[in-house]
Amino acid sequence: MEKDNRVRSARQDDEIDLRDLLGVVYDRKWLVVGTTALFAVVSAAYVILAAPVYQAQAMIQVESKVPAIPGLSDLTLLTGGGSTAATTEVALLTSRMVVGTAVDRLQLDVSVVSRRFPLLGGYIARHFESRSPGDLAGAPMGLSSYGWGGETLEIHRLDVPVGLLNQTMTLVAGLDPGSFVLRGPSGDEVLHGVVGMPVEAAGIKLEVARLQANPGMRFYLEKQRRLDVVVDLQKDIKVAEQGKESGILKLAYEGRDALAAEALLQSVAEIYVRQNVERSSAEAASQLQFVKDQLPTVRKQVETAQAAMAAYQSRSNAVDITMQTKGLLEQEVAVETSLQQLRLKQAELDRTFTREHPAYRALLKQIGSLQARKDSFRGEVSALPDTQQELLRFTRDLTVSNELYTALLNQAQQLDVARAGSVGNVRIVDAAVADMSNPVKPKKAVVVLAMTLLGGLLSTAWIFGLRMLNPGIEDPADIEELGLPVYAAIPLSSSTSLLQSTKKRRGKRKPVGASTGSHLLAMAAPADLAVEALRSLRTSLHFAMMEAKNNVLLVSGPRPGIGKTFVAANLAAVIAQAGQRVLVIDADMRRGSLHKVLDVEQGCGLSDLLAGKIDASEAVKGMPGLENLHYLARGEVPPSPSELLMHPRFAQVLEGLRKSYDLVIIDTPPILAVTDAVIVAKHAGSTLMVTRFGVNHPKEILLAVKSFEQNGVQIKGAIFNAVEKRRTGYYSYGYYDYTSERV
Repeated sequence: MEKDNRVRSARQDDEIDLRDLLGVVYDRKWLVVGTTALFAVVSAAYVILAAPVYQAQAMIQVESKVPAIPGLSDLTLLTGGGSTAATTEVALLTSRMVVGTAVDRLQLDVSVVSRRFPLLGGYIARHFESRSPGDLAGAPMGLSSYGWGGETLEIHRLDVPVGLLNQTMTLVAGLDPGSFVLRGPSGDEVLHGVVGMPVEAAGIKLEVARLQANPGMRFYLEKQRRLDVVVDLQKDIKVAEQGKESGILKLAYEGRDALAAEALLQSVAEIYVRQNVERSSAEAASQLQFVKDQLPTVRKQVETAQAAMAAYQSRSNAVDITMQTKGLLEQEVAVETSLQQLRLKQAELDRTFTREHPAYRALLKQIGSLQARKDSFRGEVSALPDTQQELLRFTRDLTVSNELYTALLNQAQQLDVARAGSVGNVRIVDAAVADMSNPVKPKKAVVVLAMTLLGGLLSTAWIFGLRMLNPGIEDPADIEELGLPVYAAIPLSSSTSLLQSTKKRRGKRKPVGASTGSHLLAMAAPADLAVEALRSLRTSLHFAMMEAKNNVLLVSGPRPGIGKTFVAANLAAVIAQAGQRVLVIDADMRRGSLHKVLDVEQGCGLSDLLAGKIDASEAVKGMPGLENLHYLARGEVPPSPSELLMHPRFAQVLEGLRKSYDLVIIDTPPILAVTDAVIVAKHAGSTLMVTRFGVNHPKEILLAVKSFEQNGVQIKGAIFNAVEKRRTGYYSYGYYDYTSERV
């Protein structure tokens, strides 16, 4: 049998019963429904009251960069072709240079916030409809310090000391039109003035451009650190390329003020385009300056070549160049001219790139190729007569110098025109615009649906979490697997809570000694299912007590709060109703509550009897309305209850009392709390342990049983108390509502 129990326990631990899981949720369905409904209502209120967030969008095209220097090929051609510069431009768009300029232009480092009534103020202000320009919403109930719609505050200038940066100040609209008062962070008045007039005090310079508000209306001003604002905007402005290497950049920015979002994004786009044009113009100007610096040198070369040519002609007779020499001259001039232009470009690259740059190395490769071709002409020149060689050399130098000088003059003119008419390689395709009829946040349907699902999931997780953290026994079969037979399973009765509430209402009004006994469930609701279960327990005890050494029944439990006093008192009442004389004793002299369950006065009791202050006839009292039931309350709380119970007088008192009754039921303290129950159990013929549905753990029950057995007390069985209705489990099929019906 023990092996079967272990196999069953292992199987239950390893398997997941879906029906049981669903039953756990169904049993607490109103918690799930209530939590889900609460989340749905809160999320619906949020999406209605929350300020909408709008998104402004713009589009910029970045074209492949064209040659910036007329007459010279673009550097990208030297590396085998160019690619789009969109990747670089994305970083430039959100640079501090661009965003910071936009912050300065729009004065975004000055924060202006209207004071709103909590929760509903923003919603009311957003839905205020102005019939004509300048209309203001009235202040309901005299709450003029709040803005209700239509108010405006524009700051032309606000300068504050360093100590007041990121500190909130309050501007209050005055009674006179256009007047205002500025209060510092501490609430003290700092300065006052009127619209359009700059004012200064305590290091604060303020100029209000426009003020439209009800008298007493308050605005919150804050001068923020410029760098903080720029860094935040750099994070908030999103730039992405549309397609791979398309050169099309999409800008997006979200804000609660649609017009402000449009203005910011448009400013960023315009500043970026302008700096791109200025960058191109600056590049052309730099090239122009370089060409102008080279012109005097080249001109001097021309003059030197002309002087050498004239000197040669004066020394010798004029000799015409032959056809062979003329052809060689044209080739040398072409090669030499190209070499001179490449060397000019090399001088320009020296200011920009290192010698390891691909463009620089490609340029050196071209120079080397032309130099090799120039060297190849030496053999042909050496074959010419000396006169032709001299004439060729002077003619070549003069021709190359003239062509180079002419080319530089043309480039200087072209660069001057390019500098003045630079347009850059970026342009605004779509200006910034925000759809005010379609905010991007909050997404109402998504938020409500997500929060509703979250409420359901959280409540379900809470239920399973409680189940895991407090795995109390919910099936009497689990108790029987521990080797402890279950004599009865008592359902949780709604009448119990009714009796407790009745007791609270009556408690202090009842005269001394008066009692109705109505707090006993067996008397107040005899048809209750819990009472029927106690009657079943009465029948089981009738046969179980036949083998007991005496007629004393002890009722205990592992811990407080499991209902052992309720079981003991009502079991005694049920047995008394069957015609037997029953005495119920409250042996919990520390926190006994039998008198509360019976709804009687505390008075003298067991502790007084054991102390010898009174005799048994004074301590034992009859229960009004039930003549066969008597009770012995706990009495005054003694300093050492255990010592009183261990005194021989307790055995004597108990022996004398049990002879006068058919059954004596003793309610003891919990066994895991104190040792009183073990002391009393040695005098009892039978011992029952009360366990509570969903409260006591298997290990806790085993520990309680072990505590009794170590002291030589055998537990007769268990009473499973306060069993609740469950979709699955024992009580789902164990009890049915079968009550009397009058015809």
